[in-house]
Amino acid sequence: MNLDILWVLLAVIASFIVALLIAPVMIHLLTKKKAEQTVLGYVKQHEHKTGTPTMGGWIFVIPAILFCFIFFSPLTFVAAMAMLAYAVLGFLDDFIKVRYKRNLGLKVYQKIIGQVGAAVIIAVFCYKSEFIGTSIRLPFTQKIWDLSWGIIPFVIFIYLAMTNGVNLTDGLDGLAGWTSVAYFGTFTLLLWGYYCDAKASSDFSLANEMFSLATFSSAMFGGLLGYLWFNSNPSSIMMGDTGSLALGAAAATVAVFSRQPFLILFAGIMYVISCVSVILQVLVYKATKKRIIKMAPFHHHLELSGYKESKITIWYFIISIIGGIISIIAARVV
Repeated sequence: MNLDILWVLLAVIASFIVALLIAPVMIHLLTKKKAEQTVLGYVKQHEHKTGTPTMGGWIFVIPAILFCFIFFSPLTFVAAMAMLAYAVLGFLDDFIKVRYKRNLGLKVYQKIIGQVGAAVIIAVFCYKSEFIGTSIRLPFTQKIWDLSWGIIPFVIFIYLAMTNGVNLTDGLDGLAGWTSVAYFGTFTLLLWGYYCDAKASSDFSLANEMFSLATFSSAMFGGLLGYLWFNSNPSSIMMGDTGSLALGAAAATVAVFSRQPFLILFAGIMYVISCVSVILQVLVYKATKKRIIKMAPFHHHLELSGYKESKITIWYFIISIIGGIISIIAARVV
């Protein structure tokens, strides 16, 4: 067996084990410090979850960052720093919520400034990087679209959309976690394919970058599985904004750095549905004073329609797997 694929698989297993070791310590520490979730007042069906430890995103963030430095490359270093930046922003939001026992942390403009600021730095890096540049791949074709300087606002949009999309999807026990397991599983396979392509064409610099990114993605996959050991319904710990913003940043990174941002529409279909359901609900309500669904994001509509959290989570996971398969077809079978 190829030794390189063994390293990618090892990253999954090692990240899973590290997450399993970190989680009990974090649950104990956060419970002792009363770092507990305060559920939004209008989400009545989740009132019983108030008091569950939050900020659990560090459980999968730490293993992924560790592997970024073990398999160091310029792209994985930036991937680690991007995820860490958004994790810290989310941590500040969570800390304020915990400190003042409320569900509102940072003000909206403060979060936007933080998200945009980090995204601008990443976008400029992409623009200047010899491994990313200004071109992106178009799904289902061999065509490349050169955005020139337009890559900068485009990447900023991707990071804002993904961090907020994952944040909105993080509304049920295990929902964002299982959806993201399918997402990072998909991109691990895609990045491994790009590594093999670069190696076959003797572009060893690019091959090293794609291999490191594949390892980062597989570490996210393994770390999430370790987190889900404790987060599946009923949850013992929640990822909080610490986790959801970091997860969104990592999801945006593997798509942008592989030059396949449009595959988010397939592999990240449930993130997209969460965003679109909120946007449409707000726009239609402002225009007509009527709601198109019972509650946004869409998973709350399904809850209020009588479906259990576990069933909704499984549906999201299955659809994300199907979206991942479509992504691989879109990227490879042309």
